[in-house]
Amino acid sequence: MPLNQTSGSPGPVRVDHGQRLLLVCLLVVGLASLLASLIQSSWGRVKVMDIRIPTQDGQWLVADLFKPRTATSETPAPLVVVVPGFQRSKETLANISLELARRGVVVIAIDPYAQGSSSASSTTQAATEQGYGLFAVVDYAADTNNLNYIDKTRIGATGHSAGGNAVLQGASYFGQLADQLGQPSKLQSVFISGYALSLTNRILRSVRSNVGFSYALFDEGSYRNELKNGDMRWAPEALRLLNTTKGLAETPLEEVEIDRYYGDAAARNIRVVHNERVVHPFQPYSIGATANQIDYFEHVFDLKSGLSSHDQVWYWKELLTLVTLVAAFVALIPLARVLLANVPGFQVLVHPLPAPQPRPQGRGWLVFWGLFLTGATIACFTYIPMTELSQKLFAAASNREQTWFFPQRMNNGVMLWAGCNGLVGFLLFFLGYRWHGRAKGIRPETWGAGTSWLELRRTALLALTLAFSFFLLVFLVYYFLHVDYRFVFIGVRAFQPVLLLLLPMYLPLFFLFFLANSLRVNGSMRLAGQPEWLGMLVAGFANSLGLLLIVLVQYVTFAMTGTVYWTDGWLYINLLFAVVPIMFVLPYFHRFFFRLTGRIYLGPMTMCLVFIMILLSNTVCYIPL
Repeated sequence: MPLNQTSGSPGPVRVDHGQRLLLVCLLVVGLASLLASLIQSSWGRVKVMDIRIPTQDGQWLVADLFKPRTATSETPAPLVVVVPGFQRSKETLANISLELARRGVVVIAIDPYAQGSSSASSTTQAATEQGYGLFAVVDYAADTNNLNYIDKTRIGATGHSAGGNAVLQGASYFGQLADQLGQPSKLQSVFISGYALSLTNRILRSVRSNVGFSYALFDEGSYRNELKNGDMRWAPEALRLLNTTKGLAETPLEEVEIDRYYGDAAARNIRVVHNERVVHPFQPYSIGATANQIDYFEHVFDLKSGLSSHDQVWYWKELLTLVTLVAAFVALIPLARVLLANVPGFQVLVHPLPAPQPRPQGRGWLVFWGLFLTGATIACFTYIPMTELSQKLFAAASNREQTWFFPQRMNNGVMLWAGCNGLVGFLLFFLGYRWHGRAKGIRPETWGAGTSWLELRRTALLALTLAFSFFLLVFLVYYFLHVDYRFVFIGVRAFQPVLLLLLPMYLPLFFLFFLANSLRVNGSMRLAGQPEWLGMLVAGFANSLGLLLIVLVQYVTFAMTGTVYWTDGWLYINLLFAVVPIMFVLPYFHRFFFRLTGRIYLGPMTMCLVFIMILLSNTVCYIPL
């Protein structure tokens, strides 16, 4: 059965072309992943491995251990525990992990409780009461003889956002234990990034560690601070950090000198405050902010690595894993092409491409762009209400309680938004057909929606094959090279099999959105005489404009007033940094799969499976222990 090439009739089979492109994509994934792995391991000078630590109440933590070859029992090295923030896994802070390891520091980067591959927590306040697992890791590192290559007098921790809160809670917790035992705190030094709310007298008076504090000047969450801004020079939180420290100043300080080191490392009263000119989500990916952390730990650990703090290589790894991300997604198209051409059961799925829709004229253009803007507006105005509704419908997950009923707190809101806008997409499509298309002679058979139950089952099997192949590749890459596909906020990681149990739960409403999008992209936005690149560009904006408008409103308001537009839901807005790019490229894949089959179904079936598994493996999840 030949594959589609042009409208109206099948073209010649070009299996060799599909095979060549597939091979190129696989080679790119392999080579880029290998280079990223070599950078992560400092070209073999650092051993990187998975570890799993059982903790209290049947919980467990999964972490990455970065062990420099120079760390031995004869020359023990300091240890830093890295704690990512809310919605983040150990890979998201690999930049500071690999940079510290390059400088001879042993690093344990954890998946916080209920995130990544770690278990859920027995408490709803995991960051505050258990340090997202930090407390257990520090206890293990300080008390075990297994880690004989670490210097137990130089154990530190760093974390961003909620991870920063976990680190500060750890400093307070181990400080209290130290006072009770009359011994130095197990945590010699901590670095808190992007979190100021816990800098209270109650927490700080128990801290017996050196403390570095870094806060983004343009942090979107700064409205919660006492002065309602991110300027740390006169912030009561930063002043308390200095003024509650014993032996630091004879008289209380009234202004913080940014970047100045106060105190003495040997006395464990080092205090330093940084105030980088970035926004909250980009702070961990700032070269300047990373340099501040490197300088801090070299100072408190008395390290002389010989490397400048600005001598950083993590961004090369980030760029290489971006290349793997793109190549792995692109590989889905030639893989589908090869399977459609060579597997008899799939060959019957190939149909001639329907004729494109006639280009709208006059009133038709008004209908086209009116529906375009209506869809974007509804997408924009329904996002926050759907996230708020999800907190009521799925109360257990919203309250951080363990549950099997839609246990993913953040994804629940996105799922409701997707279901709502999927229905809206179908409605707008059929309104356009009724108001204009039917009168112009457009018939349903030109939409590529005709099919049978047998074809749908075979299409679903092909989609499962493509999705399985996509994730099998990332599993192999991670197993052999310990890297995955990611760039800043977007990450495709090896997931736990238990997440497959959630797939039937989240699939229906998301699929409604994906199918509606494929119908609109291929049924009403594929116009005669229009360049293919232009049609897909319009479709990309149609699919993402509503969410992009939310981001623009949030940050334009922030730039003009100093306070974000949506305060209580600002974390849901930050989630859009990853969702908007995916929404933009989604119509491209729907069009590519449509051109291979002449039907609208393979694209949404495949991309919905891939997209949902990416979401499920990259968000907080309160599955019971």
